[in-house]
Amino acid sequence: MPVQVEIISPEKLLFRKEVEMAVLPGEDGDIAAMPDHAPIMLLLRGGVVSLYENGQVTERFFVSGGFADITSQRCTILADEALPVTEIVLSEAQERLERLETQFTNVAADDISHQDSLSRRIQSARAEIEAAEISHPTH
Repeated sequence: MPVQVEIISPEKLLFRKEVEMAVLPGEDGDIAAMPDHAPIMLLLRGGVVSLYENGQVTERFFVSGGFADITSQRCTILADEALPVTEIVLSEAQERLERLETQFTNVAADDISHQDSLSRRIQSARAEIEAAEISHPTH
């Protein structure tokens, strides 16, 4: 029995299909959404959603963060940003990381909320670069 997975970005529905399993980048670690999973709402960190069929990864999507609603038959991912890992432009991701790191060094020491926000965005940019490097090993 498969699990219905939907990946939704603010712009559009990116993916809707039944799969054997979806592995999501949870804030506290990766979690697998499979049939008969206990219901859970999950905060996502920047990382890769891997979709499995017949024991193999068939599709991979980068998400910059967001939420996932997992039930026994469905996994709905509401991503801040999402795209297939094959569409990541490595040079753009690297430039974004450099900008974020520069911004982080200029944040006031007592501005904890801004530091936290930038830190999460830096982690997401690093995860995007890692996904691009794995997806495009020749770049």
